[in-house]
Amino acid sequence: MPKFAANLTMLFNEVPFMERFDRAAAANFKAVEFLFPYAFSASEIKAKLDQHQLSLVLHNLPAGDWEAGERGIACLPDRVEEFRKGVATAIEYASALGVRQVNCLAGKMPAGAALALLRSTFVSNLKYAAAELKKANIKLLIEPINTFDIPGFFLSGTQQAIDIINEVGADNLFLQYDIYHAQRMEGELANSIQKHFAKIAHIQLADNPGRNEPGTGEINYDFLFAMLDRIGYAGWIGCEYKPATTTEAGLGWFKPFA
Repeated sequence: MPKFAANLTMLFNEVPFMERFDRAAAANFKAVEFLFPYAFSASEIKAKLDQHQLSLVLHNLPAGDWEAGERGIACLPDRVEEFRKGVATAIEYASALGVRQVNCLAGKMPAGAALALLRSTFVSNLKYAAAELKKANIKLLIEPINTFDIPGFFLSGTQQAIDIINEVGADNLFLQYDIYHAQRMEGELANSIQKHFAKIAHIQLADNPGRNEPGTGEINYDFLFAMLDRIGYAGWIGCEYKPATTTEAGLGWFKPFA
């Protein structure tokens, strides 16, 4: 049976962040994920995880100035030193919080930038990050994101990500497969997941259109969950969607799995 982690960046977002752990536990989630831990101390977050016996299954590397619209810096040639410092910070948090995988957001392409330079920068940064994370026994993930929601995002296709993973050649570098982003860019979800299954370490979900909870859109989640069970996916599925009303009101899809 699939196992689901509440994405606290998007779920229960009507309450302050630290209260979302309480709400996730009350909704019978056993694990959580979120974009970034860095606004809080690791000890504050760990206390919440321990209080509710929650696992933290994923967070991201530092991704630049999020409030200003940045969505990662890993492909940016002039931000390599900042990226490397962020890797060290992520390892510090992940090690303290028991996180065994972190996601690296590629970032948006600057106007007029040479694609070859962006790619070579991304590959070089991934090689560095994967090597540093391996010392701490942590997986590195990369995530294709649709260019409707984030125009100009450098990494937008599954095959593009797989090609980069193969070029980097690190045995702890994997794909984070977000069903919502893949549906918007490619479709063919079941075939794509099965084709690249060996490289997928984490899955996230939302329905389309609207990026709301499963059952509100066109994606056949009953079919996908059964397929993931059949092929033996043992990882977590992060619930990274925008509740159509309140989080609790939209958890009907989750109750059979709680």
